[in-house]
Amino acid sequence: MNIAHYLDSTYLKTPEQAGISVKEIKNNVVALIEEAIENNFKLVMIRPEYVSLAKRLIEDAKSDVLVGTVIGFHEGIKSTDKKLQEAQQAIDHNVDELDYVVNYEAFKKRQINLVKAEVFKGTKIALENNKVAKWIIEIAALTDDEIVGITQLIHDVVMGNFEDKAQNVFVKSSTGFYKTEDGKPNGATFEAMELIVENAKPLQSKAAGGVRSYEDAVKMVEMGVTRIGTSSAKKIANGKTTEEY
Repeated sequence: MNIAHYLDSTYLKTPEQAGISVKEIKNNVVALIEEAIENNFKLVMIRPEYVSLAKRLIEDAKSDVLVGTVIGFHEGIKSTDKKLQEAQQAIDHNVDELDYVVNYEAFKKRQINLVKAEVFKGTKIALENNKVAKWIIEIAALTDDEIVGITQLIHDVVMGNFEDKAQNVFVKSSTGFYKTEDGKPNGATFEAMELIVENAKPLQSKAAGGVRSYEDAVKMVEMGVTRIGTSSAKKIANGKTTEEY
């Protein structure tokens, strides 16, 4: 299987998180973009401030690599209005895909109408501008029942309002930044992705984090996952195993 076209090659660390300078972060982002172009990955997933840079480099290279960015990252607790502002700014910079962190804390508190409104408005602005919307549900913060519930919520909002464009909406597992206890995984697991795939379809599913080998990636695709987010795309595409997400 040519796994490269399923891969969203990802770099989302801030200078503070990486312990390096702003210039070094930018250099890392440029290297990621150039690597994606060279290996024909599906997409580069970067922070909003680098979207214009990525689009320019990809267009100059006459490449088909897409550009995605994160919205409401990474806790998901920003207001819906703030998320929509971030989304519009990314759209103005010609982003291709918007990966929203859903307000899973509100969902856990049973503030269901808030979450439904957020999913509706965020999906609407994406689809009206011919962008893909992905909803990150942060599985490490949820029980299996909550994973099913929030996936079904997203499914129902999209199918009830945007059925004709449902294939342009994903449910995505993780940010990769959630802090877990006792060494528990904070990224995609096969068990969680099975729940997402089953309850999201016909929406697509993205496994982010936790995919550490070509074999893992192939298994994810075979079970119905259509996109894989990883900071080690080249290693996975080349059949190697990585300890990184």
